[in-house]
Amino acid sequence: MDTHASDARPPITIAVVGAGNRGRAYARWAAASGKARIVAVADPDPARQKSLGDEAGVPADRLFDGWQELAAVPRVADAAVIATQDTLHVEPSEALARAGYHILLEKPMATTEQGAQRILAAVRQAGVRLAVCHVLRYMPYTQALRRIIDSGQIGEIVSVEHLEPVGWWHQAHSYVRGNWRREADSSPMLLAKSVHDLDWLNHMIGRRPARVASFGSLHHFRPEQRPTGAADNCLDCPIESSCPYSAPRLYLSCLGDPAWEDWPLSTVTDARTPAGVLDALRTGPYGRCVYDCDNDVVDHQVVSIEYEGGVTASFTMTAFTPHMFRQTRIFGTHGYLEGDGKQISLLDFRTRDRHVITTTTGDDATAAGGHGGGDKALVDAFVDAVAAGGTSPTLASPEDSYASHRLVWAAERARTTGSVVDLSTDHT
Repeated sequence: MDTHASDARPPITIAVVGAGNRGRAYARWAAASGKARIVAVADPDPARQKSLGDEAGVPADRLFDGWQELAAVPRVADAAVIATQDTLHVEPSEALARAGYHILLEKPMATTEQGAQRILAAVRQAGVRLAVCHVLRYMPYTQALRRIIDSGQIGEIVSVEHLEPVGWWHQAHSYVRGNWRREADSSPMLLAKSVHDLDWLNHMIGRRPARVASFGSLHHFRPEQRPTGAADNCLDCPIESSCPYSAPRLYLSCLGDPAWEDWPLSTVTDARTPAGVLDALRTGPYGRCVYDCDNDVVDHQVVSIEYEGGVTASFTMTAFTPHMFRQTRIFGTHGYLEGDGKQISLLDFRTRDRHVITTTTGDDATAAGGHGGGDKALVDAFVDAVAAGGTSPTLASPEDSYASHRLVWAAERARTTGSVVDLSTDHT
């Protein structure tokens, strides 16, 4: 009789901590659902603070210069979206959990294992809900794939191959010239970019990882690879027109396209004219030659995982691809799956029939495109959980998120030490 009771609930209220690209995206999805209102914004950048505040209709007395100011006043919202830089997740998560906020936390949880453990302890002690933004779990494509696996159509999973195609220009934008270029300033590439993917593998396989090995390096974006005659800045470079990583080609091509202006151009400049973009490339970090930056994160990496029961998985992250959806092959005892983030091709060994399933997902694999429907579904699940009192059958638990991060840290130890890490005995 009360089938629409949830529709009658008042919207939950949300404070956004970190009004950059990801914080703004989650805020927009929450507001678009009609089930949530943005009532506070905390960001040390006055322009970003005011921009999101104006967009969401937040009053001036609910605009804060940082999470510290928000945490210092009585709780103003039911939940907080924390989308600060990677190294600034632990302290706001602890403080806002203690203040009683449910938390939607951008990945990674933290840049260290100890930091993630501190967050887990804080939310447990406070009794609040923590959801980490593993958006790949929530894509309609992932949900369709999970249903096929659970149905038994391919039998038992024996092994999985999974590729993250970062994209040549995305690597240059975010991980060579951008904020995630240096491990000491953010985190290893595997954590910054691919904790999504190792979490996704854990979710698909449904077993605990037992052992991990990894190999990878910074191969291309380094001074030794610099072409003869290349200049320090693309605007001065005589070979810029023939370089795949030309900054003017990338950022000028964003003009006129709202999605591309929102990202990646908004991280470079607020200007929306050719002159403004070129000025930003001249004076800022995004015009630098990709062979003359201070980057040190890897541009390719392979991770090999053995799960309990002997199931194996291989994961490849590489810069040298188009920027597209992940590519996956799943090998089962009764069938075989191939997926590209939109379509799933299923071969049944018993009948030899091949079926192609098209999932209802967006066309854009980028963050600006909502990760193929994953951003919206994640935010909807979080908002519903908060409205229902903090419980949810669809949100990944904090413990599952921590296990995925722990796998990343173990893989990095394996890569840097040339060893196989046993997760059953590794307590680093």
